[in-house]
Amino acid sequence: MTEDEFVTSALRNPVNVALMDVLRTTALPDAWIVAGCLTQTVWNVCTGRLVDHGINDYDIFYFDADTSWDAEDAVIRRVASLLQHLDAKVEVRNQARVHLWYPAKHGRPYPAVTRSTDGIDRFLTINTQVGLRPMADGYELYAPKGLSDIEEMLVRPNYTANFTAANYAAKAARWKALWPEITVIAPDE
Repeated sequence: MTEDEFVTSALRNPVNVALMDVLRTTALPDAWIVAGCLTQTVWNVCTGRLVDHGINDYDIFYFDADTSWDAEDAVIRRVASLLQHLDAKVEVRNQARVHLWYPAKHGRPYPAVTRSTDGIDRFLTINTQVGLRPMADGYELYAPKGLSDIEEMLVRPNYTANFTAANYAAKAARWKALWPEITVIAPDE
């Protein structure tokens, strides 16, 4: 799968297109559409399903040095107002803030990051380590481990500081029920 093929497939989902429009409109710093909403749209295109089949939510990452909750909440509300016409759950997160709330929510450390792509690098699975953002002359794709796991419908662990076998198993089981074609690699014990 080429980058162009990936982008074309991901943008067959009208929600992803709407998110791209919002990223252009808001000009959030270091903003990306990330993870499952991209991967799963491509899986759906490849398997002939509706483009939004099985997608729980759509994620936007951005990176702003203002780590106050008020600043992030203002962004969340602004994006929500621009997307109120959509029937989709959109989660917007300032990656500069994640280290502040993650340990309390998940009971695990989360070292601070310096850009949005650092958050993408920490995703639970390699196939979701992907981000897409609009550029003046098209799109920029971030896929540090490439696109082969997405194309091959392969789910494998990404062993980072926040990896847990239980979370991986739950995510993989949900996906396997929705996309029986995927191959799930068991985590190292």
